[in-house]
Amino acid sequence: MRNLVTRLVKEESGQGMAEYGLILALVAIAAITALTALSGGIDKILSKVGKTLEDSAAD
Repeated sequence: MRNLVTRLVKEESGQGMAEYGLILALVAIAAITALTALSGGIDKILSKVGKTLEDSAAD
């Protein structure tokens, strides 16, 4: 039992994965925040593109 506890304390291979998971979570939060902040502008641009495509298809 003592060897198991000692091995679990010394093992660090899972630590790297946890750090990558935290970085991934922070990037996801930043992306969601940026998309939320820019959603109004993006919506206007996409609406304009869609209207232009509809007008071109009608001609």
